[in-house]
Amino acid sequence: MMKMLNAPSPHFNDRALPIDSIILHYTDMPGVEETLAWFRNPASQVSCHYLIDEKGQVYQLVDEDKRAWHAGQSFWKGCTDMNSCSIGIELANPGHSHGYLPFPQVQIEALIKLCQNLVKKWGISPSRVLGHSDVAPRRKQDPGHLFPWEILAREGLGLWPNQRETLNEEGLMQMLSEIGYETISPFHTLLAFQRHFQSHKVDGSADDETRLFIQRLWSQNDRR
Repeated sequence: MMKMLNAPSPHFNDRALPIDSIILHYTDMPGVEETLAWFRNPASQVSCHYLIDEKGQVYQLVDEDKRAWHAGQSFWKGCTDMNSCSIGIELANPGHSHGYLPFPQVQIEALIKLCQNLVKKWGISPSRVLGHSDVAPRRKQDPGHLFPWEILAREGLGLWPNQRETLNEEGLMQMLSEIGYETISPFHTLLAFQRHFQSHKVDGSADDETRLFIQRLWSQNDRR
């Protein structure tokens, strides 16, 4: 990983909760320069703890012990203030607004190293490495269906289904709720789940594979 660069953002305040999560985003902006300028603009009211560009360069914008403003209105396992308990990491990517692209290998390698350090430092469970769309399924779709969640899971970051149980229709939302999702809108919850775990099928409907994947993930989840 390249040397970390400081790019302080003014958008932070004190945490109300202990750190127990990492939330991954894409920037949805044309380039890293525009992202840095926006996150440091007093008018933007948005920030993150870390930003990783396409070449793997890591920028720190907010100290880890402070509450960065990256998750917005969010929910996971009953928590409605994910900014307070999470570290936000943005990946430079044009996103769905500017021509969504696969994430370069060097960028993902830098992300893995950063996340492994954070997990060790803060005692974060693999089940608490999440995407923005996981915690805000009605509003967000990042880091999107091209993000390599399975690769991260092999490095101990996040979960990936690997069991063999199946799931019938009854209890589908209950299992997703126990995994951590808000289930007010089942359609949007399924969309968020599929963006994370079924990138080849993002339609908000639960086929046999979707049910199987939910069951597999639920069986691994530590319920924390």
